[in-house]
Amino acid sequence: MKVVRFHAPGDVRFEDAPEPGAGPGEVLIRVRNCSTCGTDVKISRFGHHHIHPPRVMGHEIAGEIVEVGGGVDGWSEGDRVQVIAAIPCGECADCERGRMTVCPHQVSMGYHFEGGFAQYMVVPREVLKVDGLNRVPDGVSFAEASVAEPLACALNAQNLARVGAGDDVVVIGSGPIGCLHVRLARARGAARVFLVELSRRRLDMAADLVKPDAAICAAETGPVEEIRKLTDGRGADVIITAAASGRAQEQAIQMAARQGRISFFGGLPKDQPTITCDSNLVHYRELTIVGANGSSPAHNAEALGLIASGAVPVADLITHRLPLESAIDAFGIVARGEAIKVTIEP
Repeated sequence: MKVVRFHAPGDVRFEDAPEPGAGPGEVLIRVRNCSTCGTDVKISRFGHHHIHPPRVMGHEIAGEIVEVGGGVDGWSEGDRVQVIAAIPCGECADCERGRMTVCPHQVSMGYHFEGGFAQYMVVPREVLKVDGLNRVPDGVSFAEASVAEPLACALNAQNLARVGAGDDVVVIGSGPIGCLHVRLARARGAARVFLVELSRRRLDMAADLVKPDAAICAAETGPVEEIRKLTDGRGADVIITAAASGRAQEQAIQMAARQGRISFFGGLPKDQPTITCDSNLVHYRELTIVGANGSSPAHNAEALGLIASGAVPVADLITHRLPLESAIDAFGIVARGEAIKVTIEP
């Protein structure tokens, strides 16, 4: 079969690999869609400390079962499935307390296990053990199902930030995850959702699809001042930084309303991980700042339900569909901000 395999930073190859089989406790899927994200770009350029090459990349995975290993119950050939990316152990103190997103023993598809940029992929027993293989609902395409994984991450973040009815929500960053945050906030009953982005071109492309109540280009106007104008000086109830920007995190604190909630969704570069936080704003306005790290198996299942119900449409966010041999080109498309969501169809 054909795969896209990481060998070293800057060395990702489209090459042949033996077709795998399902061992005990595993299932084998024919990958139908594996969507790309900014993490794939970072891995291709810089590697990752959890990846010991060579490794097949890809973690936003949907496909159909073609082989069921021994000891696996409840699954059959032909079942349409979506696979979680982050795999908790299910046994540690954090997992037992329902904190699977911060499991200290977490492993991941495309990192510790072979990923979805391949024609066939083994779903390991570790995924099945924590109910991480989800049935794709009728009416949901494989491409849409592959977007359930990033939507699950957005769902985790918005749960932690308590996004709810009547909130004014700001999303900073208009990439695919920012677009998902806009739509998810609307589905959760937000009164208004504002989108902030540094690049005018990326902002216009995203705003044309997700229709925020206001689209603010941070290169042309001060986003803090603009949010204050839009909220009559009060500030926003929730701000989600869906960008790897320390400046965005600092601005999020400044534009928060009293008792506002701030989600640091996008991580910062490891060589610049700190920001300047006005602690008095946090103190006197009673602000809450929360992190968000991936998603749990339950989040993935819920995300599929949101897609199936139409509460969070994702089909139109998939702006590019490419064959497996073009996956490496897809990384460049993502890096240049030329697409909202790029999916690979092996």
